[in-house]
Amino acid sequence: MAAGVLFRDKADRVLLVEPSYKPNWEIPGGVVEADEAPWAAAHREVLEELGWHRPPGRLLVVDYVRPQDGRPEGMVFVFDGGVLADGDTAAMVFADGEILSAGFHTLDETVGKVMPLLADRLGAALDAAREGVTVLCEQGRRIT
Repeated sequence: MAAGVLFRDKADRVLLVEPSYKPNWEIPGGVVEADEAPWAAAHREVLEELGWHRPPGRLLVVDYVRPQDGRPEGMVFVFDGGVLADGDTAAMVFADGEILSAGFHTLDETVGKVMPLLADRLGAALDAAREGVTVLCEQGRRIT
């Protein structure tokens, strides 16, 4: 399982982080550890990656990911981080070197920065935030 948080700005751009250990950008989040709830993992990852103590908001996406590239099937949860104010990004702290930078991007700008699966999931998450619903996805694509 994995859990992430969708933060956005007033222009509906999404916050992406640039990891130091791989070429593609991500939303804040990561793998759910043993005996950890997805919402707890999302909270922990935001604290580790951005230095923010912000509990995640409501659930936006549940995404079933089929086995691929030698990895087993999985579930990805995306929680709402809300709309950030201009000064919020100045409070980010990249303490452990895992994250190099962060910034806001339109959905079009995410293409090429993130894996296609995440690009699809981001579109579904933005729709869910706008509609006030939780959506189900399969391989990043909305099915409900």
